[in-house]
Amino acid sequence: MMPQILDMKRIAPLMLIASLFAIFTTTAQTDVNKDIDVAKVYEQVVKEGYGTPTIYLKLANEYYFQNDYANAKKWYEKVFEDKEKASDKMLLFRYKQILKALKLNIDDNPYLAISGTN
Repeated sequence: MMPQILDMKRIAPLMLIASLFAIFTTTAQTDVNKDIDVAKVYEQVVKEGYGTPTIYLKLANEYYFQNDYANAKKWYEKVFEDKEKASDKMLLFRYKQILKALKLNIDDNPYLAISGTN
């Protein structure tokens, strides 16, 4: 009986070290909300031919909130091709902000002229 107890006393620290090593060396799990670039996913969907006004709006808003105004402008203009969305006050406000940030002229913008909000 005595040799087994001595062996367990020698093995226990090794088991503890091995388990700690296993815990600290495991790869981190992917947090879907943080690790996936939504804009890339939606752009891939559009590239595959499945673009819709809703997807264009999601892309426009995503780039707007990332302060990527050049891409946001591109996608808001795509959204404004849908005449119903061209009169949405919030979208027009964001679009104006983008034009200002890019130092583009608001007065002769065709999308703002259609909505009458220049």
